[in-house]
Amino acid sequence: MPAPALTGRRIVLGVCGGIAAYKAVEVCRRLVDAGAIVSPVMTRGATRFVGEVTFSALASEPVRTSLWEEQEPIPHTRLGQGADLVLVAPATARLIGAYAAGISSDLLTATLLATRAPVVVCPAMHTEMWEHPAVVENIATLRRRGVHIVEPAAGRLAGGDVGAGRLAEPPEIVAAVNAILAPGGSPLSGIRALVTAGGTREPIDPVRFIGNRSSGKQGYAVAAEMARRGATVTLVTASDLQPPAGVEAVDVETASEMEDAVLSRSSNSDVVVMAAAVADFRPKVVAAAKIKKAQGPPDVVLEPTTDILAELGRRRRPGQVIAGFAAETGHPGSAREDLLDYARAKLSAKGADLVVANDVAAPGAGFSHDTNEVVIVGVGGAVTEVPLASKDKIARAVVDAITAALSSRRGGPGQGTSQEEP
Repeated sequence: MPAPALTGRRIVLGVCGGIAAYKAVEVCRRLVDAGAIVSPVMTRGATRFVGEVTFSALASEPVRTSLWEEQEPIPHTRLGQGADLVLVAPATARLIGAYAAGISSDLLTATLLATRAPVVVCPAMHTEMWEHPAVVENIATLRRRGVHIVEPAAGRLAGGDVGAGRLAEPPEIVAAVNAILAPGGSPLSGIRALVTAGGTREPIDPVRFIGNRSSGKQGYAVAAEMARRGATVTLVTASDLQPPAGVEAVDVETASEMEDAVLSRSSNSDVVVMAAAVADFRPKVVAAAKIKKAQGPPDVVLEPTTDILAELGRRRRPGQVIAGFAAETGHPGSAREDLLDYARAKLSAKGADLVVANDVAAPGAGFSHDTNEVVIVGVGGAVTEVPLASKDKIARAVVDAITAALSSRRGGPGQGTSQEEP
């Protein structure tokens, strides 16, 4: 069915050489069905996985593969200048590296450099390649330049491997293209987001600490989702997970370090999401050397840490949106009511715009799991319940709520007020 945002829009579909090239066929079909005019460009590597005739039959124009076409001397210029959007799916590490470095080695890279239209890059590769520092930096470079990245998913890869790097599914790719070409463009373009994740560790001595079970997975999923929607994201993390591509990571360990990292950056952030499990208490005195067992049980005296979320609420600047997380352990028969009451109380006490509450004792939810179920409570009493789902899906619901709060506060998302430093 035609989509208003795509009808009549010219989209260059770049296809690189990877096993995920077969999914680009479905992407092409969906774009054409939505009313787009699709011009496919295949790299030589791509033709080893999918035949040219397949795309020529489905697309609006025949496939192009070469810069050296007699009937059209400068095809990259025509394609780049005439496109409403350039989409690369799948994008290999080679293509990403060449594009980031500004190297034109074939028709697709030349087209990317010759266009001023929005560009969407959908990476697909093995986990080791996706997590390589060079690829991570190249993705970050493209994001800074305004390129839209549709993050790969985790799942089955070529050769039977399983991990991150699987090309996003065609419906997700087409939805991203539609969102960019719709009025208003990327919903969080121009927004600076600060997200925290992981559980802090408060030292008792050089080898022991007081901590919690937070893995950081939910915070990382929120950071990745905000980046996918166009935000510039800084992740302050106490987790050892690999940061999402294109997200700036700031490593911390203690509540004090997280406090410093967050409060020093909050004034330049349009959105602050406190998803980290920050310790409420820490040892008042930290032993300089390992406490020996022979000395007997130590007396560990605790003192409170700074309530970072409450401090953010006090320091809030106009238009800023603040979201907090609340991890609870409910009681049988009254878990939902307890969770809602706690979330409402925290929302009021901390001065936040929304609180995401979850029962970490519930089956399949909370710390370390890949799934979660939450209740999102907003100012004014709005309640959104998200049943058990992947943490990526939970992140989408959370970012939806944040986007709505931004729109309410600022007359529409994407209207960030923070300025680039000289």
